[in-house]
Amino acid sequence: MAAQTKKVFEIFVSKVPWTVASKEMREYFGQFGPVKKCLIPFDKETGFHRGFGWIGFTTEEGLTNALQKEPHVLEGAKLLVQRNRRPFTEQKTNKDSEID
Repeated sequence: MAAQTKKVFEIFVSKVPWTVASKEMREYFGQFGPVKKCLIPFDKETGFHRGFGWIGFTTEEGLTNALQKEPHVLEGAKLLVQRNRRPFTEQKTNKDSEID
């Protein structure tokens, strides 16, 4: 029997204001369900994040709850939230902000 991998239910979030950090993203999306991962890539040249990121929920319910709410507003900006098609756990995270 093959080892069972833990599923992470992920969303892709864009149009994130530069004033929002991964801590705020994690807290905001935590209202929909337990957050397993929060990844916001940073630009090495500017020191600011790139305006998008990924949120991974531990349950499908958290993912569904987040996708059903509209609009998502954080610090006065409307976020664009959509289901992530590729798992970010395998993407390169060089100089990224990742919280487990």
